[in-house]
Amino acid sequence: MAKLTGALVRGVLVMVLIATPSLMMPNVTGDNSEIVALVALFAGLLTFAEYASSYPCLIEFRDAPPFNRLRYLSLFATVFLLSIIVRGPGSAGEMSPVVDIRAIGNMLGEAIDLPYSPVRLVVLMLPENMSLDHMILVRTAAGLSYAISLLTLVLFVVAMRTLGWPSRMGSFNVWINLPTFDPTTGGDVVERLQKDARFNIALGFLLPFAIPAVVKMATLSFQPITLESPQTLIWTMAGWAFLPASLFMRGVAMARIASMIAEKRRQNTIAAEVDLAHA
Repeated sequence: MAKLTGALVRGVLVMVLIATPSLMMPNVTGDNSEIVALVALFAGLLTFAEYASSYPCLIEFRDAPPFNRLRYLSLFATVFLLSIIVRGPGSAGEMSPVVDIRAIGNMLGEAIDLPYSPVRLVVLMLPENMSLDHMILVRTAAGLSYAISLLTLVLFVVAMRTLGWPSRMGSFNVWINLPTFDPTTGGDVVERLQKDARFNIALGFLLPFAIPAVVKMATLSFQPITLESPQTLIWTMAGWAFLPASLFMRGVAMARIASMIAEKRRQNTIAAEVDLAHA
């Protein structure tokens, strides 16, 4: 029952995350609401089935908290705060928090908006005829999203160091927590984990720079992306910041697991040598 309850709670939280922008945005049409509800229901059922099952499916580090919890909180905070900023003040009572959050986001955007920075590249990928207000809004959203992703990485590294993740969480099952990684095929496990770790870290570092550049080059042949739709702006900025941070966290986690396996092998080798010497 505890396992099913936890899976149900996780499924509901995923549904709330996906539905948040649609619920907070004014003037959402019925068709859009139905599509969002369908996607949220599918994602919630997939999450429930994953956590309610004893066998792995797609979600990595399922039994190694707080990896997925930090990722969820990061994405939810990004989507929720961007929804508040994009929605704007609706009444006198909502004016103060909206202005404060937008001011913080604008300050972060200005601070990170350096030459060749990810935020600067996001602004440059917009069409040249965009209004100044919309460019500032995009920069604010990009700065806030990127700051949250950086904070998430710092919190994960601190949690990994202070909590001894994942060794203090109990036994680490590679099959459950890394369902897409097959330790029985292709070379040494430690070398493969280290290689995947370096690849994920490099990809997580490069994606915030690469995505705007690719979008800008694509606009030369296709219709420019303006991000004028509120939900498009929210999910684009959230995904642009969350995906690289998630890959970076995955790379750090796999490097940590590789070091644990290598240390365990070293301890076993020393124990075997001691037993042999006593014999």
